[in-house]
Amino acid sequence: MDTDVGIIPLPFYLLLIILLIAFTATKGVTGELAMVIAISAVFAFTLGEIGNRLPLLRKIGGGAVLVTFIPSLLGYLGWVPEPMKKAVGDFFTTSKILNLFIAAVIVGSILSMNRQVLIKGFVKIFVPLLAGSVLAVVCGTAVGTALGLGLHDTFFFTVVPIMAGGVGEGAVPLTIGYSQILGMEQGAALARVLPPIMVGNLTAVILAGALALVGKKFPHLTGNGQLQAGGGSDDILNLEEGRKPERFDLKAVAAGGIVAVTLYLLGVLANKLLDWPAPVVMLFAAVLLALAHGVSPRLQGGLKMVYRFALTAVAFPLLFTFSLIQTPWQSLVAGFAPANLITIVTTVVAMVAGGFFTARWVKLHPIETAMITSTHSGMGGAGDIAILTAGDRMRLMPFAQIATRIGGGLTVAGALILISIIK
Repeated sequence: MDTDVGIIPLPFYLLLIILLIAFTATKGVTGELAMVIAISAVFAFTLGEIGNRLPLLRKIGGGAVLVTFIPSLLGYLGWVPEPMKKAVGDFFTTSKILNLFIAAVIVGSILSMNRQVLIKGFVKIFVPLLAGSVLAVVCGTAVGTALGLGLHDTFFFTVVPIMAGGVGEGAVPLTIGYSQILGMEQGAALARVLPPIMVGNLTAVILAGALALVGKKFPHLTGNGQLQAGGGSDDILNLEEGRKPERFDLKAVAAGGIVAVTLYLLGVLANKLLDWPAPVVMLFAAVLLALAHGVSPRLQGGLKMVYRFALTAVAFPLLFTFSLIQTPWQSLVAGFAPANLITIVTTVVAMVAGGFFTARWVKLHPIETAMITSTHSGMGGAGDIAILTAGDRMRLMPFAQIATRIGGGLTVAGALILISIIK
């Protein structure tokens, strides 16, 4: 009973597999929450265990890599029974569970973070983010053009999509703009930008795992999750050795969950009334609350537990579901054409390198800074989860959201302005 597959005790893991086979054979798979949890947990933690045990791959976040992309292949091959796929997909789409998970991680991490480090980190992260973005544009465009993809197509259909902030908040508005300005079908434009986005995210996941490995080999380059070099502790997980364990307050945990839900709904309302991005509104509302000392130590402890629970129990099942339902395998394969692949990898590597080598200028740890910069090439919130999970740096999620949401929004706006001028 104390041997786990992910978070599932081994006897119950085996029993769950038998139950899922039985439900599938008797056509009893339904969309109720218990069934969805069982399906996503069994698949996700199985892939996670495999990835974490494979030679070489386990050293670069193999569990996160497999959970992020193998479900897409399983769905394409039909190895996930259709009733299971439908149950998980319907729940994922209608419940918008991804948004709630991101709310728990962002709000929990921000309101548990050292206030001074939060202020300095948010200000300083823009320098390496800008440096990485500029280097990615220059290197990616140059390589793609040299490989025969063309200057215009390389920049607007490969490099920009990688940095656009994902599919929903990046590729969709970007391709709507392209269709209106260039007079092309949005579907055709979306088909062209999806491969760079997805392969770019895969590249960032692998690089994050590699950066974590580099941090273990060269400890002076990393803060082990702490962004600020010499700026005090922002160890929101309180993992220092010798620290007394905190008292578990179930009521405070429930209250922390309500705080996360409330700030998420505030973002949703701002999006509805003002068309502002909901995650960005939620992020800045949490920052303002933290700066104003708006939560008590009791509530901070509850939010910390909400954050921990989300990372431990929800991250892998959510990555599995996103990959299975919203990551077309054909798009991933299209991105592996040699010229496309080299251009995409060059763009993401340049972005990460820019963040890594400018981190010391603003007194940030290079490993953590490079990981945050890499999320600028992620597939939105799910991409951030995959990248930071592979790098074992999920506590950096607030800063990753800055790179993904704000960086992606600025990239899309700039690209549409530029293409309207030179069309």
